[in-house]
Amino acid sequence: MDKMLRALAKKNSEEGFALIAAIMACLVLLALGMLVISLSTQDIRVSTKIVGEKRALAAADSGISALSQVFDPQNPILAPQTTNRADGVSSYTLNYPATRPTLGPILIPLAGFSIGGGQRWGQSRYNLDVVGTNTEYGTQVTVGVGVGYGPVEMSTMSR
Repeated sequence: MDKMLRALAKKNSEEGFALIAAIMACLVLLALGMLVISLSTQDIRVSTKIVGEKRALAAADSGISALSQVFDPQNPILAPQTTNRADGVSSYTLNYPATRPTLGPILIPLAGFSIGGGQRWGQSRYNLDVVGTNTEYGTQVTVGVGVGYGPVEMSTMSR
Protein backbone atom coordinates (compact mmCIF):
# COMPACT_ATOMS: atom_id res chain seq x y z
CA MET A 1 0.00 0.00 0.00
CA ASP A 2 2.86 2.29 0.81
CA LYS A 3 4.28 1.69 -2.69
CA MET A 4 0.93 2.55 -4.23
CA LEU A 5 0.73 5.86 -2.37
CA ARG A 6 4.20 6.78 -3.48
CA ALA A 7 3.34 5.97 -7.13
CA LEU A 8 0.19 8.10 -6.91
CA ALA A 9 2.11 10.97 -5.35
CA LYS A 10 4.71 10.74 -8.11
CA LYS A 11 1.99 10.69 -10.78
CA ASN A 12 0.27 13.71 -9.27
CA SER A 13 3.52 15.72 -9.34
CA GLU A 14 4.03 15.13 -13.12
CA GLU A 15 0.51 15.99 -14.31
CA GLY A 16 1.31 19.51 -15.74
CA PHE A 17 4.52 18.53 -17.54
CA ALA A 18 2.85 17.78 -20.89
CA LEU A 19 1.09 21.15 -20.88
CA ILE A 20 4.32 23.02 -20.11
CA ALA A 21 6.20 21.07 -22.82
CA ALA A 22 3.48 21.91 -25.38
CA ILE A 23 3.58 25.61 -24.47
CA MET A 24 7.39 25.66 -24.76
CA ALA A 25 7.22 24.01 -28.21
CA CYS A 26 4.65 26.59 -29.34
CA LEU A 27 6.87 29.44 -28.12
CA VAL A 28 9.90 28.04 -29.99
CA LEU A 29 7.83 27.75 -33.19
CA LEU A 30 6.47 31.28 -32.70
CA ALA A 31 10.00 32.69 -32.30
CA LEU A 32 11.15 30.82 -35.42
CA GLY A 33 8.19 32.20 -37.42
CA MET A 34 8.91 35.75 -36.25
CA LEU A 35 12.57 35.37 -37.29
CA VAL A 36 11.59 34.20 -40.78
CA ILE A 37 9.13 37.09 -41.22
CA SER A 38 11.70 39.62 -39.97
CA LEU A 39 14.37 38.37 -42.37
CA SER A 40 12.04 38.36 -45.37
CA THR A 41 10.76 41.90 -44.73
CA GLN A 42 14.33 43.11 -44.22
CA ASP A 43 15.25 41.67 -47.65
CA ILE A 44 12.29 43.48 -49.20
CA ARG A 45 13.38 46.78 -47.61
CA VAL A 46 16.94 46.37 -48.91
CA SER A 47 15.67 45.51 -52.40
CA THR A 48 13.37 48.55 -52.37
CA LYS A 49 16.22 50.82 -51.34
CA ILE A 50 18.45 49.46 -54.12
CA VAL A 51 15.73 50.05 -56.74
CA GLY A 52 15.24 53.61 -55.46
CA GLU A 53 18.97 54.33 -55.55
CA LYS A 54 19.21 52.99 -59.10
CA ARG A 55 16.38 55.30 -60.18
CA ALA A 56 18.05 58.25 -58.45
CA LEU A 57 21.35 57.37 -60.15
CA ALA A 58 19.56 57.26 -63.52
CA ALA A 59 18.21 60.76 -62.80
CA ALA A 60 21.72 61.97 -61.91
CA ASP A 61 23.01 60.42 -65.14
CA SER A 62 20.39 62.44 -67.05
CA GLY A 63 21.71 65.55 -65.31
CA ILE A 64 25.29 64.72 -66.30
CA SER A 65 24.16 64.29 -69.91
CA ALA A 66 22.38 67.66 -69.77
CA LEU A 67 25.51 69.43 -68.49
CA SER A 68 27.02 69.73 -71.96
CA GLN A 69 23.97 71.71 -73.12
CA VAL A 70 23.40 73.80 -70.00
CA PHE A 71 26.80 74.62 -68.47
CA ASP A 72 28.25 77.98 -69.52
CA PRO A 73 31.23 79.21 -67.45
CA GLN A 74 31.02 82.65 -69.08
CA ASN A 75 27.57 83.12 -67.55
CA PRO A 76 27.45 80.85 -64.48
CA ILE A 77 24.20 80.30 -62.64
CA LEU A 78 25.13 80.01 -58.99
CA ALA A 79 21.73 78.80 -57.78
CA PRO A 80 21.03 75.07 -58.04
CA GLN A 81 18.85 74.11 -61.00
CA THR A 82 16.35 71.27 -60.56
CA THR A 83 14.78 69.50 -63.52
CA ASN A 84 12.05 66.86 -63.26
CA ARG A 85 12.26 63.78 -65.43
CA ALA A 86 9.45 62.35 -67.53
CA ASP A 87 8.58 59.63 -64.99
CA GLY A 88 7.23 62.26 -62.58
CA VAL A 89 8.99 60.89 -59.49
CA SER A 90 12.65 61.47 -60.38
CA SER A 91 14.58 64.71 -60.74
CA TYR A 92 18.14 65.96 -60.91
CA THR A 93 19.71 69.08 -59.46
CA LEU A 94 22.81 70.75 -60.87
CA ASN A 95 24.80 72.45 -58.10
CA TYR A 96 27.11 74.93 -59.78
CA PRO A 97 30.33 75.92 -58.00
CA ALA A 98 30.40 79.30 -56.31
CA THR A 99 34.17 79.53 -56.77
CA ARG A 100 36.92 77.83 -58.73
CA PRO A 101 38.26 74.53 -57.38
CA THR A 102 40.61 74.81 -54.41
CA LEU A 103 42.24 71.38 -54.84
CA GLY A 104 44.09 70.41 -57.97
CA PRO A 105 44.87 72.47 -61.07
CA ILE A 106 42.54 75.27 -62.16
CA LEU A 107 43.71 74.96 -65.76
CA ILE A 108 44.43 71.65 -67.50
CA PRO A 109 46.79 71.72 -70.53
CA LEU A 110 45.49 70.37 -73.82
CA ALA A 111 47.86 68.38 -75.99
CA GLY A 112 48.21 69.71 -79.50
CA PHE A 113 46.95 73.22 -78.75
CA SER A 114 50.33 74.92 -78.29
CA ILE A 115 50.71 77.77 -80.74
CA GLY A 116 54.05 79.35 -81.62
CA GLY A 117 55.06 82.43 -79.70
CA GLY A 118 54.90 80.91 -76.23
CA GLN A 119 51.13 80.59 -75.96
CA ARG A 120 49.77 77.56 -74.14
CA TRP A 121 46.15 76.48 -74.32
CA GLY A 122 44.11 74.32 -72.00
CA GLN A 123 40.77 73.87 -70.31
CA SER A 124 39.31 75.61 -67.29
CA ARG A 125 38.29 73.04 -64.68
CA TYR A 126 35.05 73.26 -62.71
CA ASN A 127 33.72 70.86 -60.08
CA LEU A 128 29.96 70.37 -59.97
CA ASP A 129 27.65 68.15 -57.98
CA VAL A 130 24.74 66.46 -59.71
CA VAL A 131 22.11 65.22 -57.26
CA GLY A 132 19.61 62.61 -58.45
CA THR A 133 16.45 62.24 -56.39
CA ASN A 134 13.59 59.75 -56.49
CA THR A 135 10.56 60.80 -54.43
CA GLU A 136 8.71 57.50 -54.87
CA TYR A 137 11.36 55.61 -52.88
CA GLY A 138 12.76 58.58 -50.95
CA THR A 139 16.32 58.10 -52.22
CA GLN A 140 19.02 60.54 -53.24
CA VAL A 141 22.39 60.06 -54.98
CA THR A 142 25.11 62.72 -55.33
CA VAL A 143 27.68 62.44 -58.13
CA GLY A 144 30.73 64.74 -58.27
CA VAL A 145 31.52 65.77 -61.82
CA GLY A 146 34.58 67.54 -63.19
CA VAL A 147 33.82 69.73 -66.19
CA GLY A 148 36.44 71.14 -68.53
CA TYR A 149 35.76 74.25 -70.60
CA GLY A 150 38.06 75.37 -73.32
CA PRO A 151 40.28 75.92 -75.09
CA VAL A 152 41.39 78.89 -73.01
CA GLU A 153 44.78 80.55 -73.03
CA MET A 154 46.98 79.37 -70.14
CA SER A 155 50.09 81.44 -70.80
CA THR A 156 50.92 84.46 -68.70
CA MET A 157 52.29 86.58 -71.50
CA SER A 158 50.82 90.05 -71.96
CA ARG A 159 49.69 91.46 -75.28
